[in-house]
Amino acid sequence: MLSRVANSIYWLNRYVERAENIARFIDVNLNLILDSPTGMTQQWEPLVKITGDAPLFQERYGEVLPENVIQFLAFDRDYPNSILSCLQIARENARSVREVISSEMWEQVNAFYMMVKEAAPKQNLGSLHDFFTQVKLASHLFSGIMDATMTHNEGWHFGQIGRLLERADKTSRILDVKYYILLPSVHDVGTTLDEIQWMSLLRSASAYEMYRKREHRINPTLVAEFLILDREFPRSIRFCFLNAERSLHEITGTPVGTWRDQAERALGRLRSQLEYMTIADIFETGLHEFINTLQEQLNGVGQSIFNAYFALEPAVEAVEEIKPISSIQTQTQTQTAIGS
Repeated sequence: MLSRVANSIYWLNRYVERAENIARFIDVNLNLILDSPTGMTQQWEPLVKITGDAPLFQERYGEVLPENVIQFLAFDRDYPNSILSCLQIARENARSVREVISSEMWEQVNAFYMMVKEAAPKQNLGSLHDFFTQVKLASHLFSGIMDATMTHNEGWHFGQIGRLLERADKTSRILDVKYYILLPSVHDVGTTLDEIQWMSLLRSASAYEMYRKREHRINPTLVAEFLILDREFPRSIRFCFLNAERSLHEITGTPVGTWRDQAERALGRLRSQLEYMTIADIFETGLHEFINTLQEQLNGVGQSIFNAYFALEPAVEAVEEIKPISSIQTQTQTQTAIGS
């Protein structure tokens, strides 16, 4: 497969997944405001910090108001990680490989982009929940169409890797923001407010029902364990790594547990770390410190995949990598999206 084609399919899926996850962050925060006690300060700044682009937001918008945050994250054409920008880049990647993907995939990503584009000027806070629900459903529909209509060859596996790495990154970010930013005071730990916020975190990952089928109470340690280490839940970090590694080995033909290039080695090391880790090990290190290191390693995996499979073609468009939350000033890696 041409590196240009593999690159486009990888970023097509990664940007669709990113758009979905941004919708999740905003929608859950809107619901959290409705569930919070009267007089509770609205928490919008964490949604900006979760992107690693808080300095850019401050420069462009200044005050952290709900309408400013929503405009920045959802509809800002000049912010490369807004929902609208993500779908525009995904659409251009799909356009460049129309001969490889199915016509149904192209039609869905095009319809998805047009839906967000047409909704952008008309949104108000009262109608946003329905809009973000539609964004999530459109992303699920694209994923299902891809699985059902595209041959599960190298291109499909590159798409899977892009989607799963993006999903793992976003799951880690929402955990980090909740643990260190969203809780207003240590005095609220263990209170009803704390439980409401952990429930909102689970809902942001569509994990609430699956978690409650396994656990009968909301416990921060158990929630973190479920979202990081569960082998079966499709949005847990461990699940994402396991299946991304399987797809990478399907591409290379090497057996799982071995490696022949730096991409396989980097992803295999990251997966194996979680295989033998317990939640007690994570909390002993510190959840924030663990997640920050994980995000840096994920960026390293992404760079290794680019070097091993995509770097043979010149980049048409470069998009700034999302930085680890505590390394905003030092992280300089880039993501590359091939357009038409």
